[in-house]
Amino acid sequence: MKKVSLFVVSVLLISAVLLSACTSGGTPKVRVASDATWPPFEMVDETTKELVGFDIEMVNAIAAEAGFEVEFVNVGFDPLLAGISECQYDAAVSAITITPERGENMAFSDPYLNAGQIVTVKIDNTTINSKDDLSGKTVGAQIGTTGAMEVEKIAGAALTTFDTVDLAYLALQNGQIDAVVADSPTAAGFVAQNADKLKMVGNVFTDENYGIAVCKTNTELLAKINEGLAAIKANGTFDALLDKYDLVSK
Repeated sequence: MKKVSLFVVSVLLISAVLLSACTSGGTPKVRVASDATWPPFEMVDETTKELVGFDIEMVNAIAAEAGFEVEFVNVGFDPLLAGISECQYDAAVSAITITPERGENMAFSDPYLNAGQIVTVKIDNTTINSKDDLSGKTVGAQIGTTGAMEVEKIAGAALTTFDTVDLAYLALQNGQIDAVVADSPTAAGFVAQNADKLKMVGNVFTDENYGIAVCKTNTELLAKINEGLAAIKANGTFDALLDKYDLVSK
């Protein structure tokens, strides 16, 4: 009797799995890494604990157009880059600047936003007016970012790195560093939130573009992402997201 029961249960379980596979339509799930410390691109909603922001909505819209589902993984920026290089994740979106060096270890989608570097200082600072004034100053940037790379190129500037960019801006407000170098859209967001404490100075001094990073061997996924990105740009979804998050495509 026990053997019969076990047999029946096994058949039911197998049937349930097969039925689930059939009804799901076989929609592939893509694991997308993101460092949710880059408002307005990616952040954690304190109420729902879900990832939100421009990049998150953009990827979901791309997935809807290209026919795949998304599972977001919140991870630090350095582990994110290492993980996508080793194909631990299928893709990554986190205000990631496309660079030749990164392109050696990962593939990139078509560019979706220009985001050159800019300097931010305390609102009462009168000695730093552009990147040319950073020599002899202590300058903060998030570790592993192009902002940190640009500071390292400035003769006489002392780079202090932070695990997240918000910690760099906090250190600036507290007077622990003299300036922060970061992507201009991100800088604009932090300055808008702290208009009585921070200001951007000088001009955007690099020409950079954000892209969605993809496991280098997954050419099929890369093609789908580019297809979906083109679709949301064509149907107005992309521009609507730019408006929603007060971003300007350059």
